[in-house]
Amino acid sequence: MKRWKLFLPLAFFLTFCVLLYIGLFMEDKSELPSMLLDKPLPEFSLKKLKNPSETVTEEDLKGKVLMLNVWGSWCPACKVEHPYLMKLSREGINIVGVNYKDEREGALQWLDRLEDPYLFNIVDEDGRLGLDLGVYGAPETFLVDKKGVIRYKHIGIIDARVWKEDLKPRYDALQKELVQ
Repeated sequence: MKRWKLFLPLAFFLTFCVLLYIGLFMEDKSELPSMLLDKPLPEFSLKKLKNPSETVTEEDLKGKVLMLNVWGSWCPACKVEHPYLMKLSREGINIVGVNYKDEREGALQWLDRLEDPYLFNIVDEDGRLGLDLGVYGAPETFLVDKKGVIRYKHIGIIDARVWKEDLKPRYDALQKELVQ
């Protein structure tokens, strides 16, 4: 009767190992669900990073397909992704930055040093817009259609593989909708 109790730790350990394996290797972390998919951008009114006298609202993001990229100068993964964003910007991809929970001077220095791939940056100093967007951390990128509706959310670094396999087909499809 007491022998089965000897196997309890082994059973718990094996269960833990299976759950750990599923969590680490079987779920795609870049596709966490977003409650905002197919919904308009949340309302906001925030200052531009380079021109703090100018205010941007969600209405200002309508009219063209864009990538809304959440970043911060404090974010190591953002630094890794940055050269690829520069490449996309040079190719004519519309990227708007959301400078997330950052210090203005640090963000400006970062862009001066690494170059600026963004059409402009929205300053989300207190993280309110990020919270409304359901941001888990940086970098995160949203594809937004010409009507200001969020069509896709990517969590993590954008590189050549992510762009080619994941974002570009969606971006191109949204561009075709723009033409029609």
